[in-house]
Amino acid sequence: MENLSLNILNHLPQPLLTTPAEKLHEVLPGPTLIHLPGERPEPVFISVLLHGNETTGWIALQRVLNEYQGQQLPRAVSIFIGNIAAAAQSKRVLPYQLDYNRAWRDGALPEQKVMQEVIREMREKKVYVSVDIHNNTGHNPHYACVNKCSDQFLHLAKLFSSTVVYFIKPDTVQSMAFSKLCPAITVECGQPGHPFGTEHASQLIRSVFNLESIPNQKVDESDINLYHTMATVKIPERFSFSFHNKHSDIIFRENIDQLNFTPLHEGEYWAEITNVKAYLDIIDENGNSLYERYFSVENKQLISHIHLMPSMLTTSEEIVRQDCLCYIMEKVKVDDFRE
Repeated sequence: MENLSLNILNHLPQPLLTTPAEKLHEVLPGPTLIHLPGERPEPVFISVLLHGNETTGWIALQRVLNEYQGQQLPRAVSIFIGNIAAAAQSKRVLPYQLDYNRAWRDGALPEQKVMQEVIREMREKKVYVSVDIHNNTGHNPHYACVNKCSDQFLHLAKLFSSTVVYFIKPDTVQSMAFSKLCPAITVECGQPGHPFGTEHASQLIRSVFNLESIPNQKVDESDINLYHTMATVKIPERFSFSFHNKHSDIIFRENIDQLNFTPLHEGEYWAEITNVKAYLDIIDENGNSLYERYFSVENKQLISHIHLMPSMLTTSEEIVRQDCLCYIMEKVKVDDFRE
């Protein structure tokens, strides 16, 4: 088990510009916050590798920083490089760790103490905007997430995508913590290793590096496709499951992640239920159980009971156990949620 503490630097070690994510543990002692000066003093905060196997953000950040070699940055930048221990093993999180993107609320665990130190540092630095860069394990479009539907948050999200997801659970994520300090977004860049994801993240980083100001005017409804995350879908530990016709309590349809961001009608087939006691644990943002609202079992088939739209469906059994199967969303009007 690692002895976890926050490493703070006021310069960019030259080897970092070429070190891949899986080798960062050879250059850095642990999670690291790097402060770099720029023409505008209020810093952009960029976090990468909160999940060790989500490498697009780090590759994109290296690309942009290399473009600025020998030049002053247009704005100060603070970079948080997260779970390098998990990155060394190409894992989201290691078994003994708290998920680095579920650790941003005050607590006694080592990961929570590190994140609180990051928050204190950035509060003192008067952070200007925050961008947390992630990948998905399933097939998803690129999209941005916000935890407040204020116009500055939405304008920041628009720099990445017109597809924006608003959520308030889980409330232990980085963007939620930073939303109390500045406009903050999370961006989902598809699966790691895809060149378009890297280029899209690079474009966003260049944009926030050069931000002079964030507009205050209202975001037009036609400029944003806003989705509200209504519930999280998990599989109770006592039930087995599979995605590849392997015998288990719940056998999901193959390529179920192709349903992400797809409006599903009543009666859509999700899985075969071989254990009559098996069910999905579906919890809304107020902690209420919604399984019977969303799903029913007919002739051993799990089908959607009403119209719904999933996101972040994955076919990785490890990710399902570590996090969740998916989220359930609804398309909403900006004006109904604007703060």
